[in-house]
Amino acid sequence: MLDIGDAAPDFTLKNQHGEDISLTSFRGTPVLLVFFPFAFSGICSGEFAEIRNRMSELGGAEVLAVSCDHFYANRAFADAQGLEFSVLSDFWPHGAVSRAYGIFNADVGVAERGTFVIDGEGIVRWKVEQGIGEARDLGAYRKALESLG
Repeated sequence: MLDIGDAAPDFTLKNQHGEDISLTSFRGTPVLLVFFPFAFSGICSGEFAEIRNRMSELGGAEVLAVSCDHFYANRAFADAQGLEFSVLSDFWPHGAVSRAYGIFNADVGVAERGTFVIDGEGIVRWKVEQGIGEARDLGAYRKALESLG
């Protein structure tokens, strides 16, 4: 279980372009780490359309989306949705990063809907964890990022 105040587990995952992206490369910048279960599902598409359309409200935070889908599926999803932020693949070892953040659903083989606000020092400052079928509130992300000052 990852709690507020804990160091965020570092990782390196491939983005939708096949590039390695590490959490530590964003030190000094707040990160909005958004785990999602399925590319192209209705809830995921809606959540990411809202993030895409309201990026200016996120206070300059780096958005990193993570699913257990292969990076090829994430590329098709990001292209179809017009996402310009990194969509990362936790495909292999399957769900390792989702497990480190305590949100892997082993019965289904996907990440639950978990969102973590990580400050510039790599500390978890806010989180929300919801089931696969429960949409998240972008307004809550915005408030959590604003609280970082």
